[in-house]
Amino acid sequence: MVTLPDAPWLGRPGLAELTRALGGDAGEARYVGGAVRDTLLGLDVSDIDIATVHAPETVIDRLEAARIKAIPTGIAHGTITAVSQGTVVEVTTLRRDLETDGRHATVAFTDDWREDAARRDFTMNALSSDPVTTEIHDYFDGLADLEAGRVRFIGDPFQRIAEDHLRILRFFRFHARFGDAVDEGGLAACVARANDLMALSRERIAAELLKLLVASGAVETLALMVDRGILRPVLPEIDAAAVDRLTRLAGAEGANGIAPDAIRRLAVLVPREAADDIGARLKLSNAQRKRLIAASGGPGDEGARALAYRVGVEQATDRLLIAGADVNALQGFTPPRLPLSGGALVARGLAKGPDVARALRGIETQWIAEGFPDEARVSALADAAVDQMLRASSSR
Repeated sequence: MVTLPDAPWLGRPGLAELTRALGGDAGEARYVGGAVRDTLLGLDVSDIDIATVHAPETVIDRLEAARIKAIPTGIAHGTITAVSQGTVVEVTTLRRDLETDGRHATVAFTDDWREDAARRDFTMNALSSDPVTTEIHDYFDGLADLEAGRVRFIGDPFQRIAEDHLRILRFFRFHARFGDAVDEGGLAACVARANDLMALSRERIAAELLKLLVASGAVETLALMVDRGILRPVLPEIDAAAVDRLTRLAGAEGANGIAPDAIRRLAVLVPREAADDIGARLKLSNAQRKRLIAASGGPGDEGARALAYRVGVEQATDRLLIAGADVNALQGFTPPRLPLSGGALVARGLAKGPDVARALRGIETQWIAEGFPDEARVSALADAAVDQMLRASSSR
């Protein structure tokens, strides 16, 4: 019998009370999905999912009887969010698909664990664990696939993709994160059905792509996707040259000890002139779109800290890494504020008006060029600037 290894998340406050309320000691509830998969791989677990034989209304009754908060977040699809002593868990009734259209599914509830597992996408995601005995239930050889680093569809890949077209991108995202050997049957189905991606909302495409881009195998996986034409129906701008740029960026991130960032990586994949259009096409947030556009702005010629002062550390880091420039100067750097105001220049005798703004810009430029010296030096720069402008004014 294979069991779930011990892991910190299993001891979270209120979790034992929650599983007990759902009948875990009677085989009526199990841990499912990513928490089981990631624990078997020795990875940290953030989200916890529990499946149960009980109907959603019964789940709510049981939780409330145990004084556990129950939030009907997706009750039509059988999902209740439970909050037990601060621990948040998604509880879902076992389901089977009645009808699918590639984007949405109509489901019916069931008490058959295998039937529920069969509607999941990949074998490694169909594993479940008894909360009491910790026994792993594996209906589709997910343990073997997990050990082999193989992302494999449950059953017929074409059928799985027909049920939800997003599974094409999920196949590659999970391969980028967990994959070692590519499942050729799954790959062939994704290639054949790549045009199905056009039926998906761009938000769903963006969500999967951004997760894929920060996975450990992102570069190799993107190269495979481009080579097989997976993204061509929805993001034809991402080509082999884009993958080369991503390869260089990933190398720069690694060399500088900087974690991969999805928007930064997307910025090198798309042409600079198309960044705004692609950001809109993917329905990115306004902040993400602005960063996507700004990331290719170039490193400038004033130095890393000067750039960070002008555009912020995040954007400066993006630009420098994309350009292959050194970012060491930004480690622990917080851009200072110029310790001088226009009022201080007026107090030195400069008349209010455009001369004040012009003097401030000149002082700031010199202060940046000198590496942000202290207030005494700024005061000296201000005295010199005001003196120069007053002499120039008197000579006119």
